Amino acid sequence: MQTKVLNKLGEEVSKITLNEKVFGAPLNEALIHQVVVAYLANGRQGTKSTLTRSEVRGGGRKPWRQKGTGNARQGSIRAPQWIKGGVVFAPKPRDFSKKINKQMRSGAFVSALSELARNKNIIVVDSLNLDKPSTKEFSEILNNVKAEKRVLVVTEENNENVYLSARNLDKVAVTPANLACTYDLVVCDKMVITKAAVKAIEEANL
Repeated sequence: MQTKVLNKLGEEVSKITLNEKVFGAPLNEALIHQVVVAYLANGRQGTKSTLTRSEVRGGGRKPWRQKGTGNARQGSIRAPQWIKGGVVFAPKPRDFSKKINKQMRSGAFVSALSELARNKNIIVVDSLNLDKPSTKEFSEILNNVKAEKRVLVVTEENNENVYLSARNLDKVAVTPANLACTYDLVVCDKMVITKAAVKAIEEANL
């Protein structure tokens, strides 16, 4: 499975052979969905909390007698229908996390990666090194390699110049190869990846 390697000007400089086990796996939508749901759930803090009627201060005395006033019967000024009353079915702190084992996580990642490759949405570049942070220069590189819409840029390791250059660009995300996840692959339209990052991903998922 071969694909061309581009330079910063968008010119083909060589070809690279992609491992079929990593970039040619069958699509497993159910597994991808399960892993993405777990990823989003694990990102929730679960710290929201409001008070029920039993926890709101006050309201111990009956506001008025049961009969004879012409008003609706009331037992407490902290009942939910009162201003400053308690909340019905009040949300409480909870743990939203879901467990996903290593094989499932790797399987979903490879499946999503292979789907990008099948649709020719993976752009391999020889290098993305910049002398200094430059949003203009990095934007020109993306235009040269025809990476439009939502773009995921994958580098072989943490590259501060690339990150600083891309953070002001709308719909462009940058991640090192060891931190790329299934969610990143699902939400992007194109993936720009360096040759070294391809090798790093193949080694990590074989």
